[in-house]
Amino acid sequence: MTESSKGSGSKAGLIIWCTLLFSLGYAILRYHVFGPVLWKDLPFYILNKGLALSAIIILTINFSLGPMKNLGMNISESTLRSRKALGMVGFLLGFVHAMMSFILLNPQIFAKFYHEDGRFTLFAGLSMLSGILGLTVLWIMNLSFQTYLSEDKALIKLLTSRRFLLIALLSGSLHVFFMGIKGWLDPSGWHGGLPPISLIAFIISFLGYILNLLGRK
Repeated sequence: MTESSKGSGSKAGLIIWCTLLFSLGYAILRYHVFGPVLWKDLPFYILNKGLALSAIIILTINFSLGPMKNLGMNISESTLRSRKALGMVGFLLGFVHAMMSFILLNPQIFAKFYHEDGRFTLFAGLSMLSGILGLTVLWIMNLSFQTYLSEDKALIKLLTSRRFLLIALLSGSLHVFFMGIKGWLDPSGWHGGLPPISLIAFIISFLGYILNLLGRK
């Protein structure tokens, strides 16, 4: 990815690394420096949070560059050439986040997601459902880049259509909304006064949804 990006003048590598550093740095600052999470949880629990935020940011950037250009914003050609790499990396980060989350998902770590009898709460169920839907849509869209599908123009048009993109963005927004809404309403519980990662992810994905709604044909 890096070599091809350099050859085409793409800015994908810069965007990806800056996003990863910001997301992981924010997670460490909020949960370790200002929060109560022990440093031993950095390699998995906190890393998972950083990867989740990175996936949302990268995918939103990927989906929004074209609409931003259509709306008259100054988006360079080298930035536009980053979209394919951003989409693939964003999907992979989202997939890794999903796998790590399934491993972590239990009442001891995510008590707020469970009733006393061990069943999911309503918001937890809606969050999981929208997350799975969003990841499925992203997986289907990534199939459009496969060689054996590249000649099927009708299928490619469907998989890269405005409808599919909006479903993916909306699913991501709903996933973090149902996951974090209760914590958003209690600023006194924000570690160091820093907003929850889920709130940041929601704002970014929702803004991306509006941009795509307005600027995508």
